[in-house]
Amino acid sequence: MNSTPSSQASSQRALVLGGGGSTGNAWLIGILAGLADAGLDVTGADRVIGTSAGSTAAAQIAGATPAKLYAAILNAPLPQRPHPAAAAAAGNPVPSHLERTGRIIAASENAPDMRRRMGAAALDLAEGFDASERWRSAVAARLPKPEWPDHELLITAVDAKTGKPVVFDCHSGVALVDAVAASCSSASAYRIGTNSYIDGGYRRNENADLAAGCGRVLVLSPFGGRTRMPLEWGMQLSAQVEELRAAGSRVETIFPDSEAEHMFGPNAMNLSLRPAAAQAGYNQGKALTGHLSQFWC
Repeated sequence: MNSTPSSQASSQRALVLGGGGSTGNAWLIGILAGLADAGLDVTGADRVIGTSAGSTAAAQIAGATPAKLYAAILNAPLPQRPHPAAAAAAGNPVPSHLERTGRIIAASENAPDMRRRMGAAALDLAEGFDASERWRSAVAARLPKPEWPDHELLITAVDAKTGKPVVFDCHSGVALVDAVAASCSSASAYRIGTNSYIDGGYRRNENADLAAGCGRVLVLSPFGGRTRMPLEWGMQLSAQVEELRAAGSRVETIFPDSEAEHMFGPNAMNLSLRPAAAQAGYNQGKALTGHLSQFWC
């Protein structure tokens, strides 16, 4: 690992919170709470970068302590599971989100082509039923404060019409809740005014490259740095880390422990797994505090 920043990298610290669904958000909060409880609060980073579920976590820690957010996950009532007979009767007439997006990825020539195709598919879904207002209300309920924080916060998304990556910040003229809602829109497009957006993970799942120029970069990746995209597209976390280190940044990455991997990926939207994911992150954060303190402080 390149442990010595070059003159190109500043003394600023960046916290990168990658995408990972509902369980990924819980794990991120757990990690941050475990670190803080053990004496290392990394939420005071100079730059915070949030993508998809990580954008929600980034906005949440801007308005509440990790401990409070962690307690809220553990104390939230678990969703009721449908009766097996009812679930069987409902069937599965619509291909799963992973299947649909997998076909788009397979048909795409490169990353820009994939983003355009994902945007077109999301716009088609929104044309049938635009859930933007309902989704905005759901996201707003998760955020402790609606205002952009004082520190630098970058929220990623992709323009659904053009396929071009977008990075929202406090100067974008977009409310924080809208930026987060756009970053988390992995299926149907999310409308802000006359524009529509899709998940920031279609840019890169962690978007750690946006930490360029920071001397120390801590990346939390619920998906363990994995990508569904062809490696030649360069969207994987290892490529982002290589770019940062080549420019002189010191980088540390944290992935879920092997015992917790089953809670992510296909199970990322299983709300019943959120407490377990948060607890796994909390324990992992406490265990890593000693090592990370030397890097962060």
